[in-house]
Amino acid sequence: MVALSMLGLVIAFVGAVWLLVITFKTSVLWGLGSLFIPIVSLIFVAMHWDETKRPFLIQVVGVVLMVAGAMMAPGQPVVPQ
Repeated sequence: MVALSMLGLVIAFVGAVWLLVITFKTSVLWGLGSLFIPIVSLIFVAMHWDETKRPFLIQVVGVVLMVAGAMMAPGQPVVPQ
């Protein structure tokens, strides 16, 4: 199920880049803040939900696919022993 995790990674990456482009279009400070301080992205999404809901939800779908792929991987310990 590595393929599912990789697909989720690509989808989450596309959503993250899309969101970053929107933040930089709004303001360079929003863009830099989103790039270097993760909570700023969430604040920006909350403040500009109408224009950021699609890239944000795409990121969420990507993360869900990554987690699902990791959970379905056989014999892979979650915590190294």
